Amino acid sequence: MKNKLEVLSPVGDLERLYAAIQYGADAIYLGGTDFGMRTSTNNFTFDEMKKGVDFAHENNVDVYLTCNTIPTNEEMDVLPEFLKNSEKSGVDAFIVADIGTLSLAKKHTPNMEIHISTQAGIMNYSTANAMYDLGANRIVLARELSLEDIKIIRDKTNPNIEIEAFVHGAMCMAFSGRCLISNYMLGRDANRGSCAQPCRWEYFLIDGRKPDIRYPIFEDEKGTHILNAKDLCMIEYIDKIADAGVSSLKIEGRAKSSYYVSVITNAYRLAVDQYYKDPKNFKLDNWVLDEVFKVSHRKYSTGFYFGKQSDSEYYENGGYSRNYDIIAVINQHKDNYLECTQKNKFCIGEKVEIMQPGKKPIEFIIQNIIDKDKNLSIDSACHATMKINIPFDVEEIISGSIIRRYK
Repeated sequence: MKNKLEVLSPVGDLERLYAAIQYGADAIYLGGTDFGMRTSTNNFTFDEMKKGVDFAHENNVDVYLTCNTIPTNEEMDVLPEFLKNSEKSGVDAFIVADIGTLSLAKKHTPNMEIHISTQAGIMNYSTANAMYDLGANRIVLARELSLEDIKIIRDKTNPNIEIEAFVHGAMCMAFSGRCLISNYMLGRDANRGSCAQPCRWEYFLIDGRKPDIRYPIFEDEKGTHILNAKDLCMIEYIDKIADAGVSSLKIEGRAKSSYYVSVITNAYRLAVDQYYKDPKNFKLDNWVLDEVFKVSHRKYSTGFYFGKQSDSEYYENGGYSRNYDIIAVINQHKDNYLECTQKNKFCIGEKVEIMQPGKKPIEFIIQNIIDKDKNLSIDSACHATMKINIPFDVEEIISGSIIRRYK
C-alpha cells in the first residue's frame, strides 16, 4: 500500500497523457476503445495504450484502465479478450464497477490489480470489505460521502485496501454518476459513456393546457438551470482528505483538454508537495489556488465532503467560466529564445504568463516575435501551429511549458 498521497490525473489521448506526466501526476487513468465511461474522448487503441504505458513507466507513473461500464450479455462474450489484451499493454490496474467484470478479470488476468469504480456506489465499510474479499485492491468511493464518513470506512476496513476519492472536476446530478436523464431524453446512455449532460440545460415549466407558453421556475426571463451541479474543488483541504484516510486524489476530466490536464495536475502536485512540507500546518499558497481558476470551469464547491451543502447547484447558467487562453507551447529554450508552437493568435505587446511544471508562473510582455528561422521580426503569430521564437533571457524555461494570456 502506498504511503504518500497519489495525484491521479485523467487522460483522453497520448497528448494529454504526456501533459499529465510532465506536470506531476503520480498515476493516470485512461480508457480503451470499449468498456469505458467516456465514449466522446479519443481513447486508446491497444498500440497507443502500450506506447503510453511504456512512457508512463519510464517516468515511474502508474496507469489504470477504466472498464467501468455495465456490460451486456453480448459484451461479456468479448470482455475476456479485451482484458487479456489490456494486460499485455502493461497497465497496472483495471477500474471496474460490475461484479461480473471483476469475476472475469480475476479469472483471465489474475495478476492484475482491481480498483472498484465510483460507479459501484461504495458508501459504507461493509461494502468496502466485501469488495476486498472479492479481490479488490482499491475502492473509489461514492462522491456523496463526507470526510467523517470516509474516516469511518478507513477505520473499519482492511488496512491493505487503498481508498481513492474524487477531489476535482465535474459533478453529476445523480448518485455517483448513475444518471438516466440523458438516456431517457436522448437515448444516450450516461452509464455507457455517452452522456449529453442534460443536467446543464436550461429548463422551464409548461402548463399542459398552454403548451406554447413556457414559465420560468424563478422570476427570471432566462429560466433556471435546476439540475446544474457546481464543479468540485478540494485543493485547499488536502490535509483534511489525508487525515480522513484517502490515499489517492482523483481529478475528473478524461474529456477535458491537454491544457486543463496540465494546469490542474500541476496545481494538485504543488498542493500535495506543499502539504508534505508541513502536514500539521498546511495552508495553500494563494498563487497555487489561483491556478484552478485559470482553466475552463463551472463555479466551485466542496461537494459532500463537509456534509450536505445548500449551494452545490448553480442556477444562473450551465456554462463555464474561462478567463485564460493557451497561446503557445514552448518546445525548448535555447540561446535566449523561446522556440514555440503557436496555439492561438497573439501579438507583440501582449502581457502573458509562462506556466512551468512545479513553479510559480512568470509574467512578461512579449516585446518581439521572430520567425522560425530567426531571420524576420513579425507583428503576430497568426497561423495555426506555426513555429515562432520569442526573445526571453529572464531564466531558463522547461521544455513543454505553456504560454497563456488573460482573456
